[in-house]
Order: sequence, then structure tokens, then C-alpha cells
Amino acid sequence: MKKINLDYTAAAPLDSRVVDKMIPYFSEHYGNPSSGHLLGEEPRRALVQAREEVARLVGGDPSGVIFTASASESNNLAIKGLAAAARKKGTHIISSAVEHFSVLNVLKTLGKEGFRVTLLPVDSDGFVSPEALREAITDETILVSIQAANPEIGTIQPLKELVAVAREKGVPFHSDAAAAAGWIPIDVEELGLDLVSLAADQFYGPKGAAALYIRKGIRLRPLIEGGIQERGLRAGTENVPLAVGMGEAAKIARETMKERTVETAALRDKLKEALFEGVPYLHLNGHPEQRLPHNLNVSVQFVEGEALLMRLNMAGILVSSGSSCTSQALKSSHVLNAIGLPPELAQGSLLLTLGPGSKHEDIPYVVEQLKQVAELLRSMSPLYHQYLKEGNRNAPVQ
Repeated sequence: MKKINLDYTAAAPLDSRVVDKMIPYFSEHYGNPSSGHLLGEEPRRALVQAREEVARLVGGDPSGVIFTASASESNNLAIKGLAAAARKKGTHIISSAVEHFSVLNVLKTLGKEGFRVTLLPVDSDGFVSPEALREAITDETILVSIQAANPEIGTIQPLKELVAVAREKGVPFHSDAAAAAGWIPIDVEELGLDLVSLAADQFYGPKGAAALYIRKGIRLRPLIEGGIQERGLRAGTENVPLAVGMGEAAKIARETMKERTVETAALRDKLKEALFEGVPYLHLNGHPEQRLPHNLNVSVQFVEGEALLMRLNMAGILVSSGSSCTSQALKSSHVLNAIGLPPELAQGSLLLTLGPGSKHEDIPYVVEQLKQVAELLRSMSPLYHQYLKEGNRNAPVQ
């Protein structure tokens, strides 16, 4: 059966150059980088080099790179760590309604511990307003945390303007850049960012490898205490092979970003055009232009996303959905709810993300299969039949 992966955000293959770089550190250079003898020398040197490459990806100082096991851990360290260190200064934190759950759930926990949290709304494209941020900042605000780009709808936030507002008020700014780093330029100096979370697997590095960039002068309290590894902010023997893999992936991402993203965006746009020409009643979610180059999120009106996903999977087309079945109740994505998408569209959302295996020649098959699946599911949809009964056959999708 034909297999077309359009779910690279969920998991992507390791670049073969990354694998080659990692292999020696599993067996040949297996020493502990904290060791003072010969076995520790090569792993220690490799960690330094990996830190430098990750720093180059975000335009920062290598001393600011702390290796972690996931972007979720990086987000936890950034937000909980700063909240604990700055509690005497204030207890107010600002974020947005479309953040990843590793930010939103951290903020829920902090809310139970006496912190006050403001979640800024977004517009229909998913943008946070700099003016809304300015109005939300108070004398008690100790942190602003707003993502660089949304992994679901692809919208790229106006970080430079948002950070400028926070800097005017002297408030540190954290950004979850897991979905963006390696795909769009992220320069901590140009943007003025204080804390940035990264994930290697989003730019073809190993799973379980991530980092938090911390600007000099920002104080955090560690989540994991013990030894002095990672500047005392993350105790435990460093996972050298994964750090090396992340460094190599960061280097490749930086060197190939311009050409790779232009090609991927062109393929994404061709797929979007073909889908909207071939499948009726589609709705684009997220900004049409200011979005991640490999991201396409559409809603198929009158059908439910999980059913679409399963039917497409049977046809060998692998995508993800913005809705999920939990506790016998169908719930749509918090991101789609936040941009004001009507339930009938939010429930029928599909996230398609492109990667190294994506090909122009696969587009006709994807379009044909989605058209057939949508027609089948609509034939069983009371909403669709009611829509046609009311004489809206030729009306545009809302």
C-alpha cells in the first residue's frame, strides 16, 4: 500500500549525517564528560562543540545553552525556574491562549501556588497583539512567555514587536521556539529574547534532545538538583550522544535553512492550491502567509477530523487531527477554539506537515483520496444534508 507521511511534526527521521556524528559517542567515546582523566576529554570537547552549534542556530552565546531532554522540560525550567527565582519581585505571568500544553499546564500549576496568570487572546489568524500585551503588563509582572510559532496552525508571532513591549517594561521574555527553530530564523540578539526553548527532533535531530537558551543575567531555580552539570541548572550526567546529535542537526538546519524552507513552502503551497481546487468546503486555519513553511492546517466542513484521519490512514496518507476523543466526548483543539473557529469547522481539522519525504508527485493522490473520504463522510452527515436542504449548495464555506 502507498504510504505518504504528512505528519512530520509528530515524528521525523534522523538525518543520516546526524546518526553518523552520534555513533562514536555510544561506544568509542563513552566517557563521562565530568571525568578528569582521558576518557572524559573527547566527550567534554564534543559537548562544547554541540553547545556552540545550538547557540549559532539562535544567534546566542554558547554559555547560555542548557541541554534538556525535551522542549517540555525546557519550558518547565524556563517558567517554573524563573517564577521561583523572581517570586519576591512579583507573581504575575503573561502568556497566550494558544501555547503548547507544556506551557499552559505549568501556568495552571503556578496558579494554584499563588501566581496570577494572564492568557492573552489571539485574533482569527492566531496573532497576539502587542497592544494587548502592553495593557496586560503590571508592576507585578515577572515573565512573558509567548511562542515563536504555533505548531498546529503554523502562525508565526510578531516576536520582535512583542519583545519590545516587554523590554520597555523591564520584563523578561521567554519563547517556546520548538516548532520554529530550524525552520525560520530565530536570533536572540536581534529579537531581544531572554529565554528560548528548542527541540532537536523538529529539525531532524534525535528525540530526547532539546535545549533552553538563557540570556546572561537571567536567574532560574533548577528543577533537578544534584551535581553542577549544565551550570547547576540540570543535575545528572549529560547524554553526550544526544547532545552531539542536536548540535549536528542544528548546524545542518542553519546551513540549509534558506534553500530548504523555500522548497518546502513552494511544495506546501502547491498542495494547498490543489486541495482547495479539488475538495469543496475547505477552510484554511492560520495566517495564509506568515506561517511555518512546512505547515498546512485545513478544516473539512461537515465531517469530523478523527474519522478523516482514520479513513486517510487506510489509504496510506498519514496526517494528524485537531480533535481528539477523550472521555467519550469529542473535544476540538484549544488553538482552534482560541482563534474562534466554529465547532463544525474545528471538529473537521487536519494538520498536514511536510518533510524530507514529501514529493510533488504525491499531491494528486492526496487530493483524490481526501475528496473521496470527504464525500463519503458527508453523505452520512446530518449537518451536510441540512446545509443542502437550506439551499446553500453553492455558498462559500464560512
